[in-house]
Amino acid sequence: MKRLVLAGCTVLLLCAVATYHAFPLLYKEPLLWLNRSLSGLEEMTVQAAGHRIHYLEGGAGSADGTPVVLLHGIFAEKDHWVDFARPLTGSHRVIAPDLPGFGESGRIEGQAYDYAAHTERLAAWLDVLGLPRVHLAGNSMGGTIAALFALRHPDRVASVAFIGAPHGIRSAQPSTMDQLIDAGQAPLVAHDAVAFDAMMDLVFAQRPFLPTPILEAARADAVRDAPSNLRLWHAQLKDRYLLQERIGGLRPPTLALWGQQDRVFDASGAEALRSLLPQARVEMLPGLGHLPMMEAPQAVARRYAQFLNEQGERRGEKTEK
Repeated sequence: MKRLVLAGCTVLLLCAVATYHAFPLLYKEPLLWLNRSLSGLEEMTVQAAGHRIHYLEGGAGSADGTPVVLLHGIFAEKDHWVDFARPLTGSHRVIAPDLPGFGESGRIEGQAYDYAAHTERLAAWLDVLGLPRVHLAGNSMGGTIAALFALRHPDRVASVAFIGAPHGIRSAQPSTMDQLIDAGQAPLVAHDAVAFDAMMDLVFAQRPFLPTPILEAARADAVRDAPSNLRLWHAQLKDRYLLQERIGGLRPPTLALWGQQDRVFDASGAEALRSLLPQARVEMLPGLGHLPMMEAPQAVARRYAQFLNEQGERRGEKTEK
């Protein structure tokens, strides 16, 4: 009997392995659910700004009740924050949306998805969630949206953090992506599998482990959406140095964690950021590229958590006085 049970288990295991390799996309949603659960996050949806916005939420309320909102970059999505969120949800309420136009939140033909539109939609979404004040952290495009929102609504932003370089700072040394753009290319728009792999090499200095179902789904989505992505790419390209022009007016406490090996926005841009916003804390991340929250999520999240804790301590000191 034991042999029969063992044989049956072996057959089931072999079938599961075979199915995983033959039909990997069947495993995408279960893997996403598992990873979110490990970080204490659940998927939710709400209607706001003309879109059905999907977002992840979880964690404990911080001492002052101010949640952390994580904003992804262009052609990215909410699950890129899940591993980064894991060390934070024990002490903070964490929310990570698919920004309108990306991920499961969808894209509406004919609507604008430039920075002005993103900033307005972020305000509308936060209003629907009933969040009058938040910590904003973002990567690349998301970091720029966070800064622009804070410039427009300073009373609603407790702090701003760039987790990876923000878009829109002119660096002394052109990055690999700058050179490709100047040559007339759109390096973050993948029209085929080869272009997708080249994009992965561009955004990561250290490629994180991605299960086959997740990687294949990302590749398929990128290739399928390439024509629409190109439209959004050009919409952002017109604001190529928008943050350079405006960031000097940023008032909330600001942290910038910039990958030393970033090939999207060269590390020399960190010095430009320091000169434009001398009150910001700018830290370099050795060995990391443009998506540090995916390349080294635990270590980078600890740096961000320390920054958040310091903001809480300062607010406590002011309250006592």
